[in-house]
Amino acid sequence: MRVSREQAEKNRSKVVDVASRMFRGRGFDGAGIADIMSAAGMTHGGFYGQFASKQQLAAEASRAAMARTFRRWQAVLADAASAPMRAVAAFYLTPAHRDNPETGCAFAALAADAARAGPEVKAVFETGIADQADLIQAALMAQGMKKGAARTQALASLATLVGALALSRAVNDADLSAEILAAARKRVTDVPGGQPS
Repeated sequence: MRVSREQAEKNRSKVVDVASRMFRGRGFDGAGIADIMSAAGMTHGGFYGQFASKQQLAAEASRAAMARTFRRWQAVLADAASAPMRAVAAFYLTPAHRDNPETGCAFAALAADAARAGPEVKAVFETGIADQADLIQAALMAQGMKKGAARTQALASLATLVGALALSRAVNDADLSAEILAAARKRVTDVPGGQPS
């Protein structure tokens, strides 16, 4: 039975959404095509009717996750004009985010995988990182920071946020994990526009 174009688009969107969660939770190599299609309620055979390769799916799933993260950060920054970095750090560096990678930031969950992936996936990460940095830079410039300094601080802050979240997930010691998150929150907010507490 032939599927309508509208249904095919819904099916594709569902596969991308499921893959996005599974990749962030298990990594690109930890989530196979059969697992993803089964979780999406579809057959393995239907995959190649929708995607040319697993790399294409990884790129699309990562792009979708990054778009959601970008929208969340936009909302957080829009509501925190007087202390943008404190708001971002408070939103991002939480135990809930640490403990639920499948619904969180693709950068923290998949950066190491992306570094070993093909150019298609790397291109998605490159765009996503640049977009996040631009968002932070604009918030810092709105606080009066000059463009060059804001760009440097934006990249450093993004790296600190992502790195801290990844490291907090990599340890068994709950106290050390919490200490990593707290140290990063302090570091990110100890900048103009951060409004340290």
